[in-house]
Parts: sequence; C-alpha cells; structure tokens
Amino acid sequence: MAGKIKKIAVFTSGGDSPGMNAAIRSVVRTCAYLKVECLAIYRGYQGMIEGDFVPMDARSVNNIINKGGTILKSARCDEFRTKEGRQKAYDQLVAADVDAFVVIGGDGSFRGAQIFNEEFGFPVMGIPGTIDNDIFGTRFTLGFDTALNTVVEAIDKIRDTASSHNRLFFVEVMGRDVGHIALNAGVGAGAEEVLIPELDLGLERLLESLKRSKKSGKSSSIVVVAEGDKTGKNVFELKEYVESHLPIYDVRVSVLGHMQRGGSPSCFDRVLASRMGVKAVETLLEGKSNLMVGIIDNEIVLTPISEAIKGHTKIDHELIRVSDIMTT
Repeated sequence: MAGKIKKIAVFTSGGDSPGMNAAIRSVVRTCAYLKVECLAIYRGYQGMIEGDFVPMDARSVNNIINKGGTILKSARCDEFRTKEGRQKAYDQLVAADVDAFVVIGGDGSFRGAQIFNEEFGFPVMGIPGTIDNDIFGTRFTLGFDTALNTVVEAIDKIRDTASSHNRLFFVEVMGRDVGHIALNAGVGAGAEEVLIPELDLGLERLLESLKRSKKSGKSSSIVVVAEGDKTGKNVFELKEYVESHLPIYDVRVSVLGHMQRGGSPSCFDRVLASRMGVKAVETLLEGKSNLMVGIIDNEIVLTPISEAIKGHTKIDHELIRVSDIMTT
C-alpha cells in the first residue's frame, strides 16, 4: 500500500468509551480539511471483513461530539483473529480503494492493527479509547476523565444514603487489571479506603482501617473497590467478611457496572479526542504508520503500537500517599 494516501477509513473497536464519537468527528473533518476521502467502517473488524463501509464528509459527523458510545458501533470478531479473516478484510479495503485506517480502541484493537500492518504492510494509526486508562504511551485515554466524573457523582449520591443510615458501602468500579479509576475517584469522592489490584491491602488492614474510621467518629464509610482487586474473591465476599468481623457496621454493596462507560463526554475528553484525531490523520499523510497517538505533559505524542501494547501503565504512588493522608 505504498504511495500517496488518498482515502482513510476510521472505525471503533472493543469496549465503547465517551469521546469515541468526538474522535470519529475529528478524523472525518481533518480528512475533509486536507482534501482526503474518508470512509467509516461499521462494527469494527467484523464490519471490515464484511465490507460494511459508508463514505463520510464533514456534514456526516454533525452533532456527535456530545454523544456517548460510538455511532459506528463495535463488535467482537473472532474471524479477524485468523489469517483467512484478515485476508478478507484486506481484500475489502483494497476493493474500496482504502489506503490506510485509524482504529479507535484499546490494546486488543491495537494488537489486531499491528498484526494487520505486519502481514500486509497496510498503514494504520491508533487512538486510545478506553475508560480504564491502561494504555502505555499516553497519560490519558479517551473516556477516562468522563468515567471518573460519572463515578464521583455516583459515589456522592451513595454517600448521602450512607450518611443517612450510618452504613458502610463497598462501591465497585471498573478496573480489571489497573486501579486508575478507583484511586482517582476514591480521592475525588473522599472515600475512606481504596482497594486496587496494584496494592494488596489485605483483609486485616482493611478491618483496622474501618475500626479507626469508626473510632474517629465517622458514622458512615465509603470503600471504593476496583473490580480486579484481590483483597477478597469479590466485593460481596468483602461485605460478608466485614459483617462477620465488624458487626457494628451495616454493610451494603453498589456495583456501578457499565453506567461508567456511558454518558456525554467531558470537555476534556472532547478536546483530547479532537487533538488526537487531527494528529492521527496528519501522521498518516506524513508517511508514518503503526503508531498510537497519545498525550503526555499536555503534548500530543506518538508511540509505536508495539510499545503501547507491551508497556504497562504505572499507578500514581503520590496519589496513593495523598489517599492515605486524606483517610486519616
């Protein structure tokens, strides 16, 4: 696929996140501005295999910057994991005269793009869209800021009930492998304790922390738990353990679940998506490929997709220290 890029495809893949539509809009309008054709692929890699393509122009993305989810839909695609499936996708792109694509998604989506690039030499660019903020090479992923605001708002409301009934609430948030949402939301919402996969708090320390909270005069408590935390097998086991060892607490569990992915994106995510979309298109037109657009120290940066996939994000230990101080 060497030569001048005249048509770029854009699609979303993996779990949806607020800001994906803003990124789609940015890619489409940057293509229009630079006089490059743009094609939307519906349903991710599945739509690529099936040729589910629709031409897009600047007016095609009117009034979507404020919408959550993704107008292009997303779908799992086991067929793309096979060489035969990827060959079908490549043939569809060639038949549609597509010269490069921009994928908006997480590490699984990027793995697919990297393999596709290696097999066919097809130019690809990645924009990180996931609320977990678990992609290496960027300080923020699209949707993370919005998800934090959603979680903090929910915890604020739960605290009203906790205070009214002198209850302890375990609030489970998303974060299977990383605790960025739990830690930031815990500090932002004034939680009494935060449980994340990166730190093994342990059941005994949790009990001691809750005892101190009770002794200090707190009549209610909020514990934010990342879904991947291993302090207990699950958040309901934690509830039972605390109830059996600290019967003074009336314990409740609230699992926020997929509501964290929904909602109108924050201004931060809209601006970030706009910046990333512009950079993705411009980078492809410069002849570069197999890169992910990220942001570090408020500067838009590029990271090889291979590094974005293999790298690991680090938890903010300064924020952990702040959390410990705030729970005093």
